Amino acid sequence: MFEVRVEADFAAAHFLRDYNGKCENLHGHNYKVFAHVCGSELNEGGMLLDFTKLKGALRTVCKTLDHTNLNDFEIFNQNPSAERIAMYIYNGILEELKKENIDLSFEKGKTSAALFAVDVFETDTSRARYSVR
Repeated sequence: MFEVRVEADFAAAHFLRDYNGKCENLHGHNYKVFAHVCGSELNEGGMLLDFTKLKGALRTVCKTLDHTNLNDFEIFNQNPSAERIAMYIYNGILEELKKENIDLSFEKGKTSAALFAVDVFETDTSRARYSVR
């Protein structure tokens, strides 16, 4: 199995409702995001996937979040946790790549490239992952 990973970052503010602690107050993070693609077949150029295409999709999605208050996004239901952010970015990458006719959806038994995880780091030591396997 081959795996490639690209990264991007963004800065955003948020607060967590239904949380008993300092994170219920408005605060910000410099998020770092990793997108992981795996597969067992390489293309004719010897690559699993062109880094440029994956990186472009990831950066496009992260740009939608950059310098925003994440609580303003309905999809996060007023609780933009790192877990929910990771799922949002995962789905956004798939949508961006579909525009280029690249299907990275994960299916059991698929041997070509598939997006299998997105990691969102709020700090260097705190990470949430959305994964389909």
